[in-house]
Amino acid sequence: MSNPLQEQLRKAGLVNDKQLKKAQKDQRKERQRASENKGAAPEAEKARLQAQAEKAARDRELNLQKKEAEERKALAAQIRQLVEANRQPAEGEVAFNFADGGAVKRLYVNEALRKRIAQGQIAIVKLDGKYELVPAEVAERIAARDASCVVLKNAPERTGEETKDDPYAAYQVPDDLIW
Repeated sequence: MSNPLQEQLRKAGLVNDKQLKKAQKDQRKERQRASENKGAAPEAEKARLQAQAEKAARDRELNLQKKEAEERKALAAQIRQLVEANRQPAEGEVAFNFADGGAVKRLYVNEALRKRIAQGQIAIVKLDGKYELVPAEVAERIAARDASCVVLKNAPERTGEETKDDPYAAYQVPDDLIW
């Protein structure tokens, strides 16, 4: 089963049998390499596609983390702006004790601020390790963004109708029990 062109070249004396056998051997080797490469190409292609998919997944994860970090920064900036715009001066000689986490903290205020804090009109928020006094409405807006910033927000005082049923409403709280 030789090639008719090869037969013609051999008859014309341009090539000999040794050269024809070498050419046929080279052709077989090339066909064998080509068939081996066809089997390896899909595996290499699969590995390449898998690597691309993994890289895309890592990129998506990094983008998601960056987006979450930007959102946290934006919320922190909003909280900072709310606190700085609505800050109440905390100055006075009356110590107001409150719990932050597991520790009792102390803030010095005047008597009017202490009453407003106790009534729920003023709240205590924590910003950059410092405690600030803000109106209760602002504390609610801060809590909507990050509840961990609001340290103390008392419930507003009850109305007169609810105090009618309170058997202790007529009794005053002694001064030494004010915390």
